[in-house]
Amino acid sequence: MEELGPDRFDFAARRRLLREIFAETLRAVDVRTAFQSAVQCSDGTLRICDLTYPLASFRRVIVIAVGKAAVPSAEVVLEQISSCSPVGTQTQAIVVGPGEMRSNVASVERWLGSHPIPDQTSRDAARSIIELLQTTAAQDLVLFLISGGASAMMELPIDDAITVEKMAEFYSALVHSGLTIAEMNTLRKHASAVKGGRLAELAPQAAKCTLLVSDVPYAMPDVIGSGPTLPDSSTREQCRQLMQRPELNAIPPRVRAMLQSAELPETPKADLDCFRNAEVRVVLSTATMLSLAAEACEQRGLHAVVDNTCDDWDYREAAEYLLDRARSLSREYSRLCLLSGGEVTVRLSGEAGVGGRNQQFELYCASLLNGRDSRISLPDAISVLSAGTDGIDGNSPAAGAVVDSTTTKRARDAGFDVREALRRFDAYALLERIGDTILTGPTGNNVRDLRIVMAVRNEAAQGFDGAGAR
Repeated sequence: MEELGPDRFDFAARRRLLREIFAETLRAVDVRTAFQSAVQCSDGTLRICDLTYPLASFRRVIVIAVGKAAVPSAEVVLEQISSCSPVGTQTQAIVVGPGEMRSNVASVERWLGSHPIPDQTSRDAARSIIELLQTTAAQDLVLFLISGGASAMMELPIDDAITVEKMAEFYSALVHSGLTIAEMNTLRKHASAVKGGRLAELAPQAAKCTLLVSDVPYAMPDVIGSGPTLPDSSTREQCRQLMQRPELNAIPPRVRAMLQSAELPETPKADLDCFRNAEVRVVLSTATMLSLAAEACEQRGLHAVVDNTCDDWDYREAAEYLLDRARSLSREYSRLCLLSGGEVTVRLSGEAGVGGRNQQFELYCASLLNGRDSRISLPDAISVLSAGTDGIDGNSPAAGAVVDSTTTKRARDAGFDVREALRRFDAYALLERIGDTILTGPTGNNVRDLRIVMAVRNEAAQGFDGAGAR
């Protein structure tokens, strides 16, 4: 292959390469595969990671799965239990999440959860779970399978007077506020009868094990799905402080009054008896995803560096930081992939269009790449991917997008104004028209977002065809 000059980089090939790396990473973090490794049953003993449960010791095994990974995780666990459950041990399950179950080996109560805004189904599912847990005793084993999205899919306000509609308004205000996931879930926990450890409190005598698919920052397990089964590290005083933030002015008055009230019940803490017979294990996480993404990059001759510094940053600050970090690293590595996991925040104002945090981040990156922003000195060739591992980005059909320095010109040629799209939080139509969106459909998983900044120096372009050839 002839040497490529800076004006002859095959940017389309590089965008295809980033899509390939993302697709391979999604396949590698398959929920079923992870749970098949973590949960196994033989000779009447259920083995979960490093834990063992002799099933003959229990009269009943209850599986409660809630979140975007509820269906695949529940299917694996129920199949394992059914394969070796002794006579006399009953199995019951409640599964709340998207998708169709491919197997039904036990008595399963199935709910299609709503996300990101709770609805009547969320409330009905929560009531059903409460009723089942209230029947538990010391002879029961309860397995909780919790993944991202569980907050909305299972919801019952602690104040009975708060309607489904007002709870939906509360969630909508949080989603559009720009708060971090930990801050949002602090409020959700204290407003809910099924979050912040309250499910564990409903089954105090039963043995409990929670398996998590993490969609939150490292070392925050009680934030996943608003921590329905774990001791809560947040407090009602933090709720009162958060409620002073102007970006939360859209929260309905009754919900606001409840969260600011001196009578607001505190969530269960670690010293309660209900947590003494409870275990928790993380089956999949952002760290898993990043490790597998790094392998995919290295296999293609790209040096991988992981940097999660900008997790939960404003999307503009995150874009500027990552592009600048890529510039610095590209001095040392001629073929580089800078990987970042987690989420960026987008605070909406006015009437927003169609898009999501990944597409907003991507379009802002494209504007910086095209404009050669004075704060960022760019390497010869740089492309950026940002997408959600759940396959859903905001209110759009896309998981995210991949952009480079050609994006803004291609957008202008298609009749779009990048600055106007950014201002209106309306990135999807633009990115979709020029073919830069990433469409996967719901994946049944959620280990947060993956961002990849690929930088290839001019002298490294020779022999690089965008498919890893060297």
